[in-house]
Amino acid sequence: MAYHALVQTAEAVRATAADAGLDRLLVELVNLRVSQINGCAYCLDVHTRAALRAGETTRRLGVLAAWRDTALFTARERAALALAEATTSPADALAQERAYAEARRSLNEDEISAVIWVAITINAFNRVSILSKHPVREASPKA
Repeated sequence: MAYHALVQTAEAVRATAADAGLDRLLVELVNLRVSQINGCAYCLDVHTRAALRAGETTRRLGVLAAWRDTALFTARERAALALAEATTSPADALAQERAYAEARRSLNEDEISAVIWVAITINAFNRVSILSKHPVREASPKA
């Protein structure tokens, strides 16, 4: 029952992100970066496939963990990634303030709120998947 509530929350957050103007690709980048930080293999698998379906390139996916060191991400994407990282590791108040300042230059208030909710939701799914030991299985030929 609690898991179904989390799924419903994720659906509401996905709709909120779309309503705020965040495209699916940006949402998947946030999902992936948070899942990288948390080390959730299951969510990395799910969201890598989703990002590829949304049009993401393997090159950008390959360097996502080092996004700050590349010129492959837009200012808007960089702002969202920094905000997602700050949401995932909220104990660093200085990093959080820098992330909010960067976000305010590239995202409006609705977009900032949506990025934070996407990050909160994937953080919750990461913990569920890690603690439940959700396996990454070989994809079926139809997938």
